[in-house]
Amino acid sequence: MSDYSRRAQEFSAMHVPGEPVVLYNIWDAGSAAAISNAGAKAVATGSWPVANAQGYNDGEQIPLEFLAQIAERIAATVDVPLSVDFEGGYARGGDELTRNVGKIIAAGAVGINFEDQIVGGTGRYGIEEQSDRLRAVRAAGSDLFINARTDLFLKQKDRDQHGGLLDEALQRANAFASAGASGFFVPGLTDLDLIAQICEASPLPVNVMMRGQAMTRAAVAKAGVARASYGPQPFVDAMQGLADRYLALS
Repeated sequence: MSDYSRRAQEFSAMHVPGEPVVLYNIWDAGSAAAISNAGAKAVATGSWPVANAQGYNDGEQIPLEFLAQIAERIAATVDVPLSVDFEGGYARGGDELTRNVGKIIAAGAVGINFEDQIVGGTGRYGIEEQSDRLRAVRAAGSDLFINARTDLFLKQKDRDQHGGLLDEALQRANAFASAGASGFFVPGLTDLDLIAQICEASPLPVNVMMRGQAMTRAAVAKAGVARASYGPQPFVDAMQGLADRYLALS
């Protein structure tokens, strides 16, 4: 077994419903080393922090080759599995998408986040087209952990409407699983009862973004979550801490 396959299998095995792996998202080799040295079992980037740390806006504004270089430096710096937030894959689909994912795999990432919103456009890809896109991603590597993200809940700011989105979310979870996804990511969903319903019905291990005081590791574990990530918040906190320390000197 190759070292890559070993790390990929280790990363996949961390996704246990009810015992979520915690991914405190990082943005470069230095932050990855800090988290790894603190005992993290794996590291995962967030697209907004990676872009912003290099002076770019989110939404695939950081050049793909530059992103691959950052991923390569992270993978070379830490001895734990790396997952990269790859947004929409820098392509609509087909062979171009497969090639793009291949670059991230070549950089050393054993996992990616792959979202169903149309980056640079509006709305989300339909279930059938997103499933085709996931098949193109899977064609890049059989060991890759594909964390299929739906933006259903993130785009609906009225949380009172989230219950009405469950049926479509589960349709997407089932379709994405059939297309080769490894996990199902529901950022923006913070209602623990709804999260529990998703976890019970999803054929894929569920990832949530930790937001608010109620979303503790113990609470999401009880709901059946397999992966707890923090998105841009670690970067925001780190940058605010840097600014606060500077202000304290002035």
